[in-house]
Amino acid sequence: MATDGDTVADAQQQQQEVLIVTGMSGAGRSTVANALEDLDWYVVDNLPPQMLRPLVELANRAESGLPRIAAVVDVRGRNFFSDLREMIHSLREGTKVRVLFLEASDAVLVRRFEQVRRPHPLQGDGTILDGISAERARLREIREAADIIVDTTDLNIHQLATNITDTFAAEDAAGVQVTVMSFGFKYGLPADADMVADARFLPNPFWNPELRPHTGLDEVVRDFVLEQNGADEFIEGYVSALRPIMAGYQRENKRHALIAIGCTGGKHRSVAIAEELAARLRSFPGLAVNTKHRDLGRE
Repeated sequence: MATDGDTVADAQQQQQEVLIVTGMSGAGRSTVANALEDLDWYVVDNLPPQMLRPLVELANRAESGLPRIAAVVDVRGRNFFSDLREMIHSLREGTKVRVLFLEASDAVLVRRFEQVRRPHPLQGDGTILDGISAERARLREIREAADIIVDTTDLNIHQLATNITDTFAAEDAAGVQVTVMSFGFKYGLPADADMVADARFLPNPFWNPELRPHTGLDEVVRDFVLEQNGADEFIEGYVSALRPIMAGYQRENKRHALIAIGCTGGKHRSVAIAEELAARLRSFPGLAVNTKHRDLGRE
């Protein structure tokens, strides 16, 4: 039989959900913080890592409780920031802690700093690019340990806010939020992909004049791609391989997965395969699956 003490402990455990928002300066931390506030997270900006534990303890003592806390922690904390990795490890003993890492390409970050006419916090007497390089080096280990990585290179503030809203609003409905993304290799690999598969082994509809104007969302292209030798075998094999992976994500409380499917331009093969893969993954228990076509319309 549960005691009153057990009930209190269970309630506190439910309250201990902490999201650490970090990443590159200029990658959109303020936009993410605002989106999380709109989702009823309690958000603290520019928090020194050493204050994370007191914040969690204070939140648990609050009369109404603060079930979701988001702390924006970044290099503005100067020397304090160096303790972030150790603090994350310490907090994970008994507390649900996740790290959301934001990044963008060097060129986009430089442009964003130039637009607001502000120096990079680490550039010192150097250039903006010097500051970005120094920050990437300092954040490398944090990025590798991140639970969620969002590349904002091609996102404006409204698209980023929608991305965050869709990601976290869906969490209560599923154990793992899965995005199956198509992309074109000629435009570069998705920096935030957890898994990448290559659909270029299939014949390219681009070389068929009747199919070239269409996309993988159109039935005529979809049927062409899926009827090719090896297409169904690939999809079925990939689905089988993903089954234990998704089960492991749920056991380890990893709430997000980005599966990227690439072809040359991200218009035909990868789009059709991504849609079919997503359709089959929706039969998995505990998953909320959506599709995204990064480079569709880019050509």
